[in-house]
Amino acid sequence: MTGRSFFDSNVLVYSDDHDNPAKQEVALDLLARGRRERKGAVSPQVLQEYFVTVVRKLTVPAEVARRKVEIFARLDLVVIHLEDILAAIDLHRLHQISFWDSLIVRAALRAGCSRLYSEDLQSGRRIDGLEIVNPFA
Repeated sequence: MTGRSFFDSNVLVYSDDHDNPAKQEVALDLLARGRRERKGAVSPQVLQEYFVTVVRKLTVPAEVARRKVEIFARLDLVVIHLEDILAAIDLHRLHQISFWDSLIVRAALRAGCSRLYSEDLQSGRRIDGLEIVNPFA
């Protein structure tokens, strides 16, 4: 892992998805490297999406998911402020991506990341120097 990387919620979710062992292995490896090399970042939005998804769809017990949120928060946690929301609105308007995805992109940019790992955005696309990478493709 060269440079800083931001993890979208789907990477965190796949770390608990035993029905997709290949994706789970990729997610666990990325997260472990991000933590070990101190180059991984997430936002509160990502942590919230992770919690809701694994509890609802993967039936992970809430107390287990809560503990994992604490662990994931040991990555660089990018807190969102008003200027980030406004910048995300501008990204949404300029790049025709959803507001929520724009907020993820903004958080990654603010964290100084060169790479955003996400299954949801167009892999290979660059936004303001940030490369979108689908690690599961």
